[in-house]
Amino acid sequence: MPHRLAGAASPYLRSHADNPVDWWAWGPEPFAEAARRDVPVLVSIGYSTCHWCHVMARESFSDPQLAEYMNANLVAIKVDREEHAEVDATYLAAAGAFTQNLGWPLNVFVTPQGRAFYAGTYWPPIATQGHPAFREILDAVLQAWRDRRQEVEHNGDLIAEALATRPEVTSAEVDFASVVSDLGAQEDLQYGGFGGAPKFPVAPVLRMLVDRGRGGDAAAAALAARCLDAMAASDLRDTDGGFFRYATRRDWTEPHYERMLYDNAQLVASYALAGRAEIATGVAEFLLTTLQLPGGGFASAQDSESTVAGRRVEGGYYALDADSRASETPPALDEKVLTGWNGLAIEGLAIAGRVLSRAEWIAAAHNAADRLLDWHGTSLVRASVDGTVSRARPTLEDYGMFAGGLIELAISTGEARYAVAARTLVDDAMAAGDPFGVPGGQDPVLAAQGLLVAADDSDGAYPSGLSAIASAAVRLHRLTAHAPYRDAARAAMGRVAASASRHPLAHGAALGVLSELARPLRQLVVVSDDPDAPAAARARSWHGGLALVVSRAQAAEWTAQRFELLEGRSSVPGVATAYLCEDFVCRLPVTDDAELAALLT
Repeated sequence: MPHRLAGAASPYLRSHADNPVDWWAWGPEPFAEAARRDVPVLVSIGYSTCHWCHVMARESFSDPQLAEYMNANLVAIKVDREEHAEVDATYLAAAGAFTQNLGWPLNVFVTPQGRAFYAGTYWPPIATQGHPAFREILDAVLQAWRDRRQEVEHNGDLIAEALATRPEVTSAEVDFASVVSDLGAQEDLQYGGFGGAPKFPVAPVLRMLVDRGRGGDAAAAALAARCLDAMAASDLRDTDGGFFRYATRRDWTEPHYERMLYDNAQLVASYALAGRAEIATGVAEFLLTTLQLPGGGFASAQDSESTVAGRRVEGGYYALDADSRASETPPALDEKVLTGWNGLAIEGLAIAGRVLSRAEWIAAAHNAADRLLDWHGTSLVRASVDGTVSRARPTLEDYGMFAGGLIELAISTGEARYAVAARTLVDDAMAAGDPFGVPGGQDPVLAAQGLLVAADDSDGAYPSGLSAIASAAVRLHRLTAHAPYRDAARAAMGRVAASASRHPLAHGAALGVLSELARPLRQLVVVSDDPDAPAAARARSWHGGLALVVSRAQAAEWTAQRFELLEGRSSVPGVATAYLCEDFVCRLPVTDDAELAALLT
């Protein structure tokens, strides 16, 4: 039997390479094979740090007899949901027709044309507590395929049609006082955070609240502070400073122990901006000591399982104190470098490093950005592992999140080249759609099967692709004065504004963009060859808008690269010069720090 997954870029796929199941990687070939054999297809979707994915792999996909039965009767495809986000989104939407308990592993039975006709998540090897055994599911699916083929194919077509005709969302103005009040009504006043169990950080919402708080919204600031402080004091935060993905109980206890790059990347910025330096430092140290890979870049996650005292157990490592951990092997990393999630890490560390004056955090963001630009370029790829590039197409989140990270890194370092690279990414996305699209198109297999679904524009644990690219465009407009960036962001957010107003917990990043679009456009530029000049420090702590500190040489480079905000901004050698601007119209330059302080106040 060929081991087709052995050379895959995804560590998750490689972990299944030696299964007796004859797995195929995602692509057109397995569907062609299913059509040739006239058998159904099992699309099994998971990821490296998924606990129940590990369990089902050990219990069922490693069983030689069960594998022999699967190999004889269907074609099996293994998919890493983080690598093929569009595939996961498509089949997750289809699976909603069969089960409300959506999650991973996601096992979807489809026709050779890709139409889903049955789906579920984890199935045990032996029926228990009302859950049928996996073999029983296989028997029922194959019997339906043999005896009720017309019904199976008709149902698959109906589901595909339903997913292709999702209604459009109309635009609306956002009342942010009402949004903050609505979020406050969903706050858990006893334990902090939002809602009951399971309880997630909902990092995009927290960042939106923090940003509004820094802009003068006292209610948003207070709500953000309560939630951030409750999380930091809870079991959701490990002793090494990193945060787990979610807690299974309302009081933040019994965490689900996997630790995701995207959560910690967003939280490091929010804690820094909220003035929680100690907590931000712990998150940053987790990113730099645990998730940072040799040569730069960040692993996508750390596993929930590890071997402790000879037993493989979920969460066992995290129950140990620091001394006991030193004698154990830490949980494995998923060393897949995802462009989008690394963009979040670059942004988070660049912002936190700038706010808290931690040059080593900015350096880590610098190294990650250079690695991605070197390996992934601005003609992006979705993911890579140890230099092996994934076949998966990049998504809009990759363009948006990486562009956002590059812009914040440009602001933190004064290096225009990062903003130039971000501009290329946003320009490419604008050229590919109205207002934004994915350069090169979406997944070709789904497209050929007519199964591409409308992108989910809600923000869950991290920003949607639409929110991420719109946010990057807004920030580019503040640097370039190029109105099409602002207009594209407004058009994009008009698609989700009404839904965001009704369901703010699911649209934190979009609300953040809408909030930024509604604010007066104020900018502060400080030109100084001394990065420690009082004016430079004052600019980094300013809450009134975009602040950029550059040397004279850097200011000239920004101007040469057509960033209008920097045009004509210069200084006398040895004297820091500040320019306070509103909508790109700047006041007379200020060289006295006391005068600048009064002006900013």
